[in-house]
Amino acid sequence: MAVRTLIIAPSWVGDAVLAQPLFRRLQERYVGLTITALAPPWVAPLLGRMPEINAILENPFGHGTLALAKRRHFAKSLAGRFDHAIVLPNSFKSALIPFFARIPLRTGYIGEFRFGLLNDRRRLEERALPLMVERFVALAEPPGKPLPRPVPPPRLSVDASARDAALARLGLRTDRRIVAFCPGAEYGNAKRWPAPYYAELAATFASEGRKVWLLGSPKDAAVGEEIVRRSDGACENLCGRTRLDEAVDLLSCADLVISNDSGLMHIAAALDRTVVAIFGSSSPRFTPPLSARARVVQLGLPCSPCFKRECPLKHFRCMVDLTPARLRAEIASAEKP
Repeated sequence: MAVRTLIIAPSWVGDAVLAQPLFRRLQERYVGLTITALAPPWVAPLLGRMPEINAILENPFGHGTLALAKRRHFAKSLAGRFDHAIVLPNSFKSALIPFFARIPLRTGYIGEFRFGLLNDRRRLEERALPLMVERFVALAEPPGKPLPRPVPPPRLSVDASARDAALARLGLRTDRRIVAFCPGAEYGNAKRWPAPYYAELAATFASEGRKVWLLGSPKDAAVGEEIVRRSDGACENLCGRTRLDEAVDLLSCADLVISNDSGLMHIAAALDRTVVAIFGSSSPRFTPPLSARARVVQLGLPCSPCFKRECPLKHFRCMVDLTPARLRAEIASAEKP
C-alpha cells in the first residue's frame, strides 16, 4: 500500500542537505511512497534538487513564531492527506502541524516537550548516532532496529537547463577553471574566515588564470564586495544575486570550492565537488562535509570548538591563525589527482 509521508523539514540549509539520505532510505523501504516536504521558503528551492521529494509545501510560519491558532488553521488543509509524518527539527512548534492535522503516525525524537504531539517517539542515543545524517536516516527504520551502515552521503541533482539560464542571466562563462568561494555563514561571524584572506586567495587564483565566483545570500553581499575590492576585482560577487536552487546549479560548475562551515559547504559536498572546508568555532564531528573529495581544515586550538556566534575570547585565533599560505597547502593536496 502506498504511504503518503509528510516531512517537516529543517530550517537550516545544511541540515536540509543532510536529510537527503533519509528521503532516499524511505523510498527504498516503501514501494509507492510519496514524500511531501513542508519547508521554510528559504529551504524549499534546495529540496527541489532532491528527486526523492514528490511535492513541496512552503511553511508560512517564521522562525520563532508560535501562532498557535494559525498553525491549527493551516493544519486543517492537510487533514486526510498523509498517513505518516516525520518531524526533523526538535522544537515543540515543529510537531504541532502534524498533530493538528491528525496524521495517524507521527515520528520524531522526543525533543522539546513533545510527548503528546508525537506517537512514534524516539529517544536519541547520541553515542550510537554521532552524526546528524545518521540521526535523520535512523528515523526511516523501525524503532529499535540498528541503523544500516554505511549511510550513503547526500547527493543533489542539477538542472542543466536552469544552470545554463542562470549562467546567461548573470553573464558568466565556464571557459576557464572555476573556483567558488562561500564566504558566508548564517550562524555568525565566528564561523567566517577573514575577508582579506579570501581576497588574497582570489588574487592568487586569478593570476593562475582561474575564475573566482563568490556565492552566498544577500546577507553576504557586503563581505563579497569587500573581497572584490581587496583583490582588485579578481572575483565575481554573486552573493545575493541567485536563488538557492541557482546556487546549487552554479556550484556544480566549480572545480574547487573553498567554504566556511555553512549550508553551501554541504551543498558543494553533495554535488561531489572538491571542497576545502574551513572550521573554527564549530566542529566537523557532528556535521562534516560528506564527500570523499572534501577536506576539512582546522587548527584544533584548545579553545575550539566553542560553538559561539562571536569569539568569546576576542582574539579569533581559530580563523586568524589559519593563514592563506596554510590553506594553499591544503588546496594543493586536495587537488592532487
